[in-house]
Amino acid sequence: MDLNENADLDTSQIEDARGSGGGGFSGGGGFGGLPIPIGGGRMGLIVTVVVVVIGLLVGGGTFGRSLLNGGSGSGQGDNTSLNQKCAASNPNRFSDTDCRNVLYVNSIQAFWKTELPQTFGKQYSLAPTHFFSNSVNTGCGQADSGVGPFYCPADKKVYIDLTFYNELASRFGAPGQFAQPYVLAHEYGHHIQDLVGTEAQMRRAQQRDPNNANRYSVMLELQADCYAGVWTNHATQTKSATGQAFFTNVTDSDIQQALQAAAAVGDDTIQKKFGNGQVDESKFTHGSAAQRQHWFSQGYQSGDPKSCDTFGNGV
Repeated sequence: MDLNENADLDTSQIEDARGSGGGGFSGGGGFGGLPIPIGGGRMGLIVTVVVVVIGLLVGGGTFGRSLLNGGSGSGQGDNTSLNQKCAASNPNRFSDTDCRNVLYVNSIQAFWKTELPQTFGKQYSLAPTHFFSNSVNTGCGQADSGVGPFYCPADKKVYIDLTFYNELASRFGAPGQFAQPYVLAHEYGHHIQDLVGTEAQMRRAQQRDPNNANRYSVMLELQADCYAGVWTNHATQTKSATGQAFFTNVTDSDIQQALQAAAAVGDDTIQKKFGNGQVDESKFTHGSAAQRQHWFSQGYQSGDPKSCDTFGNGV
């Protein structure tokens, strides 16, 4: 993956609310400190990381839609530091995770701004990505970094503590650079589902058929993976408002990194790694490693959002 050094970055698509706070996953929050007891976030209990992860798998998206599960947080933030770091005058800006993620967000939204009306007849509305540290309040409720990145339909924002990428590499075994845009593209896939109405349809299906609530959740998550693949297919074609390309290339190695990340956050992978080594498909909310890889590949190979029908006649 090569980024265009001359790309114009639109930092207004980011809400940087980190201030002087530290990383979100170390110490007392998220998945850090194993096996020291940590704050359970959405469960509001003092629990170990194993219980946090399994609890999230069982709970499934109470706050928002996430690469892993659940989530919430808000506030406009202050982009002053981000604007300085990511200015075109800074020759080293793309060595910074912050600025690379600004570019990823810009590219993903540029793609869907054009694609959504062409494919679904809906106008795309920009969704800010909210950078936070440790914990955050959102239109969906309050959450800490342990829930991972997520999309909140209530305020139509993507939320991420960027230190999640460290956890994705060290604890989940997905260190590749392209894992990061895969994460963001998945969350923006939920924004597309929200705009198209798929999210609301899925919720109604869960209410009608609560015994299959997790199955419907898996369908939604796999579709978000597929949408991430669709964006990846078109990433090198995305351009800024002034016509500058964001990517100069996306390589086969990048695709493998995205697939590795998809497998790392599969329900079965997480259950094996953080549970008792057993796999319980009835608790799946996001899909197995193989399913997540399959649907990302489906989107990438087709480049067509219409190929991402994970529901069939399911909702």
